[in-house]
Amino acid sequence: MAVIAVVTAGLIIAARVRPGRWTGIAAVTLGIVILANESFYYVWIGLRGQFDVSWALPVQLCDVASVATALALWFRRQILVELTYFWGIAGTANGLLTPDISDHWPSYPYIQYFVQHGGIPCAALFLVIGLRIAPSTWAVARVYALTFGLLLLDALVNLWTNGDYMYLRRPPGVNNLLDLMGPWPWYIVGGAVLALVLFLILDAPFRISALAHARSKSAPYPPPA
Repeated sequence: MAVIAVVTAGLIIAARVRPGRWTGIAAVTLGIVILANESFYYVWIGLRGQFDVSWALPVQLCDVASVATALALWFRRQILVELTYFWGIAGTANGLLTPDISDHWPSYPYIQYFVQHGGIPCAALFLVIGLRIAPSTWAVARVYALTFGLLLLDALVNLWTNGDYMYLRRPPGVNNLLDLMGPWPWYIVGGAVLALVLFLILDAPFRISALAHARSKSAPYPPPA
């Protein structure tokens, strides 16, 4: 956690204070690390004969966010940056606070988990705060709609595989916020409401800033002395 915090803060501060060509190199490198970390995990479980469609398909939110994050770092498309920001901070970062993993340091699954769940929020803050790519006006609506679409996809995958993608059948096996929202299916409804609230909170600073900027531009100039 400390390493993730230091790396994230260092990238943000350096990008704000000393912007330049190095930020592009850093973005590409971070994207490679995130995508390679995601990809090699499936190679690892395949070589060990552990691949199982009930849990190992890359359709969990963090898996999809890994791909979106790498693409956002490489191409800086607005929707990709927004997905990285909202999914990374409201979703993936929660995995750092309540890690759903039984492995311990220095096992490979432990390292892979924290590289994934630390790399995505790091990239999100680097893009939005460090490189100043702010979410657009309708970012919350767009990302929430895409999140709902992923939820429907994972629900279908769960029916096919008897899996628990996006924890739609049961919550994680560790203490987390979903435990406070009642039994199935009410925790899904509560989680959807919580996601929207978190999205709005994450978006609020940018909407306030845009409103203040619009007011300053429309303010009349003071009369000449």
